[in-house]
Amino acid sequence: MDTRNPVVVAARRTPIATRGRSLARLGVDALAAPVLGAALSDARAATGRDHRVGDVVLGNCMGPGGNTARVAALAAGLGHEVPGMGIDRQCGSGLAAIITASTAIAAGDDRLHLAGGTESASTAPVRSIDGVPYDRAPFVPAGWPDPGMVRAAEDLAAATGIGRTRQDAYAAQSHRRAASALRRGALDAELVGTGPLAADELPRRAESLLARFTPLFPGGTLTAGNSCRTSDGAAAVALVPGPANTAPGLAVRAHAVIGCDPALPGIGAAPAIIAALASAGLDVADLAAIELVEAFAVQTLAVLEAIGVADEDPRVCADGGALAWGHPWGASGAVSVVRLFSRLVRGGAPAGTLGVAAASVGGGLGVAAVFEVVR
Repeated sequence: MDTRNPVVVAARRTPIATRGRSLARLGVDALAAPVLGAALSDARAATGRDHRVGDVVLGNCMGPGGNTARVAALAAGLGHEVPGMGIDRQCGSGLAAIITASTAIAAGDDRLHLAGGTESASTAPVRSIDGVPYDRAPFVPAGWPDPGMVRAAEDLAAATGIGRTRQDAYAAQSHRRAASALRRGALDAELVGTGPLAADELPRRAESLLARFTPLFPGGTLTAGNSCRTSDGAAAVALVPGPANTAPGLAVRAHAVIGCDPALPGIGAAPAIIAALASAGLDVADLAAIELVEAFAVQTLAVLEAIGVADEDPRVCADGGALAWGHPWGASGAVSVVRLFSRLVRGGAPAGTLGVAAASVGGGLGVAAVFEVVR
């Protein structure tokens, strides 16, 4: 590993709650502030250094606008001298924010950076143009295909031939793994109690109920059971320059952002993973852990198929993913990195162990980053 690689030395997140439920009264800055504070405190304790914060970079998709990262940094008590920057790569925003912070460190900034994502679907404002409300901005210019994410996922199912039985089986697997993680307390150390919520809301469905869900489109394969919940939550990591000889962590080995067909955006994570691995001189077989943003079962399955990984591979979302826990859009990519940190660093994986976090993004993008355990 190049000793200049930035290193994640702390990783925290809020519990994840369904839109309109336990975290519904908290806006994006209120969700992010306690997570930023916890990540900074953890980093200082782990390294034994009173790090200056060089910047705060946060992803967000549907919030109030403005500089969410700056507002959250001030709310966290980081001081008026700490700047902030918002990132919008839709569902890849949280991971893109971490990549952006790591790039600044790799370019020579020797200060600690806090990066991640935050999303409050519950408080997302209603937008309008000339008085006409709309749900989201266009992902592409006029004349290009611009399907909603649910429609795009159904189209991906048709294009790949991944049927409902296989989708339901993967969703059930995500729930089983999440339930096991709850029993083992595998997520406890990464959580920051937020508002009234001290732990994740339980996975919403028993796997035995999946067959009862009605297709979202006539004759289709997607259902509410094999699709994620829309959720509220935030996640952040602390990155410092390598070598991380004072604390265990995850070194950022490589990363990639790749465009793909906007008609089938769900496949985007696959070429991004392949490109990031190639940049690091690695192969999928070298990975010990894979964290994908499970927006839809079919999306995850298509990506796994494209990179040559079996549906049941124990490396993939080992403690469940967004299908079980929920999907706070702008935060989910950062949640994936927090999960890698818990699985590999907190879990005691030896130095040199490799993992990848990745997300497919509306409009036809994929974001991925490769991490290596350092001790």
